[in-house]
Amino acid sequence: MKKNKLKALLPEEIDRIIEMAWEDRTPFEAILGQFGLHEGEVIQLMRQQISPEAWRRWRKRVQGRPTKHLARRVREVNRFKCSRQKGISQNKIAKRA
Repeated sequence: MKKNKLKALLPEEIDRIIEMAWEDRTPFEAILGQFGLHEGEVIQLMRQQISPEAWRRWRKRVQGRPTKHLARRVREVNRFKCSRQKGISQNKIAKRA
């Protein structure tokens, strides 16, 4: 990942990317669409931002998980958001009124 791409992210955006990466139903394509980071860049970001043990757990969990890739998903899974996920629109986390 280019350093300037990571530096351009706000701490809140980095936190949100990490949260989305941990969610089982959020595919890498959703992160790409919202933040412009490809799967490899998300992996690098996770490696840099979380502890080594957490990173190993995350990689073990994500590898081979069909829900993390739209092309490998079962057709019945037609959403990328967990029911507990905050609303998001145009790369911004929705604020409570």
